[in-house]
Amino acid sequence: MASPVLAAQSSARVLVVDDSAFMRHSIERILNRTAGLVVVGTANDGVDAVKRALELRPDVITMDVEMPRMDGVAAVTEIMQTVPTPIVMLSTRTTAGAETTIRALEAGAVDCVAKPSGLSHELANVAQELGAAVLRARQVIARRRLTSALPAAPAKAISGTSDVPAGHLVVIGSSTGGPPALTEVVPHLPADLNAAVVIVQHMPPGFTAALARRLDSLSPLHVVEATEGASLSAGKVLIAPGDYHLVVTPQRKIHLDQGPSLHGVRPAVDITLDSAASVYGRRLTVAILTGMGKDGADGAARCEREGAHIVVQDEATCVVYGMPRVAKERTQHASQLPLDRIAEAVVKSVAPRGLSR
Repeated sequence: MASPVLAAQSSARVLVVDDSAFMRHSIERILNRTAGLVVVGTANDGVDAVKRALELRPDVITMDVEMPRMDGVAAVTEIMQTVPTPIVMLSTRTTAGAETTIRALEAGAVDCVAKPSGLSHELANVAQELGAAVLRARQVIARRRLTSALPAAPAKAISGTSDVPAGHLVVIGSSTGGPPALTEVVPHLPADLNAAVVIVQHMPPGFTAALARRLDSLSPLHVVEATEGASLSAGKVLIAPGDYHLVVTPQRKIHLDQGPSLHGVRPAVDITLDSAASVYGRRLTVAILTGMGKDGADGAARCEREGAHIVVQDEATCVVYGMPRVAKERTQHASQLPLDRIAEAVVKSVAPRGLSR
């Protein structure tokens, strides 16, 4: 696909979808006060959202998750098939809300923001985050979502995976478009993978646990949200929790911290890679998937200098060809592959090294 480009300098036209009149008004006010954005219409449920999207052809849509007649997931699915448009989901951090948001991202939404309760101070706190998410979404060229077959009823790795530190580590970094990309990589990693896996996906707090549960339901490997002190064990996939950097310690365990954001994000892929490079060296595989910006590029370059194997997603299969492009530019020998070949490349990079040791 063509590289995402910034739209013309005129303000991005936004459609706001929410079943609450108060929230529609609040979101509209926030976005109209954000430079570069203008709300051109609203919708009160998924059915109305599809109709208004066809009529208005907005540049970006903000979408509520739970609505009558047609919920956010069904609306995203329909819009991405009829009038593909970048969609930002607004959801509560409840378990149900977060899990539904993950399904919406798989259906083609490009980002998610935690929905405020409606209290004035919470609306003020989310205003900057929401405006930034919509401006990011404006840069995405939306495509019809094509799903690939996932392994059916995967056989899980043996329960009670050993806490003995793995001899090989795989780090996967992703951002915009990451959740659906991860569902096309992680479920295709085998139950006997001789490595631990760490995923750093840019997401707000509360949503990474739902992403872990979703990937765990699809995958032969055990997938959980990372916790402080967790071991990096073969057969286990750990996802960095939202709002925490994930650091690999010399003892091959996880340390979580809330140090300053890097590249405007926390967790940051670069911080994880920087720590992993010195601990795992040649026994490290790095995969940089779709995402905006450059997070992961410097870390991938350092890991490569330590002997790690680097894989980046190709432009044609990325939602946003940002992070993979910069990582490819800053490394010397990174393999650039379509999304459906990345799991295979990861397995090949692990197996020979694991066997040789």
